[in-house]
Amino acid sequence: MERIKTFGRTTFSSLKIRNYRWYFIGQAVSLSGTWMQTVALGWLVLQITGSGTQVGIVVALQFLPMLFLGPWGGLVADRFDKRKILYATQVAFGVATFALSILVFLDAVSILGLYLFALSFGMVRVFDNPTRQTFVGELVGNEQLKNAVSLNATVNNLARAVGPSIAGILIAGIGMGFCFFFNALTYVVTFWTLTQMRQSELHTVPPKKKTKGEIKEGFRYVMATPLIRNTLIMMALIGTFVFEFQVSLPILAEGVFHGDASSYAALLSAMGIGSVLGGLFAAGRKSIAPRQLVFFIFFFGVSMIATALMPTLALATLGMFIVGFFSINVTSLGNTMLQLESKPEMRGRVMALWGMAMLGSTPIGGPIIGYIGEHFGGRWGIGVGGAMALFTALFALITILKKDTTEKIPESVEEKTEEMSVQSVKIP
Repeated sequence: MERIKTFGRTTFSSLKIRNYRWYFIGQAVSLSGTWMQTVALGWLVLQITGSGTQVGIVVALQFLPMLFLGPWGGLVADRFDKRKILYATQVAFGVATFALSILVFLDAVSILGLYLFALSFGMVRVFDNPTRQTFVGELVGNEQLKNAVSLNATVNNLARAVGPSIAGILIAGIGMGFCFFFNALTYVVTFWTLTQMRQSELHTVPPKKKTKGEIKEGFRYVMATPLIRNTLIMMALIGTFVFEFQVSLPILAEGVFHGDASSYAALLSAMGIGSVLGGLFAAGRKSIAPRQLVFFIFFFGVSMIATALMPTLALATLGMFIVGFFSINVTSLGNTMLQLESKPEMRGRVMALWGMAMLGSTPIGGPIIGYIGEHFGGRWGIGVGGAMALFTALFALITILKKDTTEKIPESVEEKTEEMSVQSVKIP
């Protein structure tokens, strides 16, 4: 019993900090709403157009701004008051989502309207995403940063399990518009939790001074460092063709298993639960080697192909649980390798390129996977993603295993890796 109490105190130690406790509550509510919206938006596009390609386009538009503006969003987060930025982004998210819910209730939504909603959401995310991640350090300080970031990763994956389940119930019971309406309310909750924080207890960081050529310098450093360059190429391939579940899963649920929104929600929730367990496994890792990344990418691809071949929805749901386990280990290992290889003064810019590779690649991959799923069958969308993962594993085998040494993970890198793992999940 004493061991359980000690484990609880250690695992949730950062929740003793008042400001972080409010932030954690806001994130738990907001992320659950975001995953509700993920299910509703993909299903809404499919119902309006019947086109997997259109689902891919709408998903892509949510990440298009990050592809071009991602590094600049990080610079804004460094130069301005983070809490004020979050006030603005929560208002913007809430207004856009509430407006969409009204259009859905009035049955006045069009595909053009969904394009505009997705693009506006993506523009806000450019500034919200890096600010949310870096604000955690100001809430808890360096001593509790690792624990706080670990809790953030956990709550995100739990929200991915809970949010879609609630969305499936709402869509089947009272209508799709309520998913967007309740998500809009979650931003009100998040805004309110921000107001409850005490400014005097924040560990504020002095604003970064503007200098010339920072982004170009980062690109030059990456191109001159083979392991970093090759790892980013691998993650760009995975981000473009593999992590397109918001496109492939609704097509699989409807086109193959003739299911409804609850079927899509079940697949997404299963992946979330698998990611939670995979994240706990990854958190216990104290050493790393490139061969481990090859191993997890390979089985990530195998599990996706196996899921695509499953004869029933129940078995496909089980397959997505396994996919979730391997997916979180791939992103965790990729992040950690980049952290270990990067110079400390270049680490931020390297990880900004990671964000572009994993999230900014969606505008390219989303429509492609959607087109494949629409014209060749729902199994092909996720199957092609699995095949690309296997190709990436082969690329890794040829390139990054040239430096196959096991390295101990320093505490500072563990903190940064867990923080970036939260950003690796594609949240629309």
